[in-house]
Amino acid sequence: MATTTGTPETAEVAGEDGVRRRDFIEIAAVSAAGFGGLVTLIPLVSQMAPSEDVLAESTTELDISSLEVGQSIKAVFRKQPVFVRRLTQAEIDEANAVDVGDLRDPQTLAERTLPGNEDLLVVMGVCTHLGCVPLGAAEGENKGEFGGYFCPCHGSHYDTAARIRKGPAPTNLAVPEYTISDTTLVIG
Repeated sequence: MATTTGTPETAEVAGEDGVRRRDFIEIAAVSAAGFGGLVTLIPLVSQMAPSEDVLAESTTELDISSLEVGQSIKAVFRKQPVFVRRLTQAEIDEANAVDVGDLRDPQTLAERTLPGNEDLLVVMGVCTHLGCVPLGAAEGENKGEFGGYFCPCHGSHYDTAARIRKGPAPTNLAVPEYTISDTTLVIG
């Protein structure tokens, strides 16, 4: 049996000191565990962030000041080809003359271009059938039966607005998100 000496007031103070030490130890242990968890969690979260090369490919900037009517340029956006074409008035008229109700994937030319820049068509250069790269962006390439793009892999034909008109492709060539400011086109 333990014996205590002193007055009851002294024993009470000693008891409070014991509780205070215990509280300090608990707080220190929880703080150390929290710090250890944070130190472990930071590398796990930071490794999920995109690397610098991925961030560099998140947008593509093109100077379109020298792009003349009827010309196309090919670019790369997220490791996939992009076709940028300044449409001629004849190509615009041809695209607008098509009855949208007859199309497999109905879209007007205005829905595929930005307001005020209806003459500038920007599409992903990947056939929506099996991912081949269609012809028609470079001068002298086969543009298919409808004057736009032709996929040589399985025979999909796209019109001047890059809408599917014939062949196995289920949808139009995709239009990526893009903006135009002065003479710069930014994709992504």
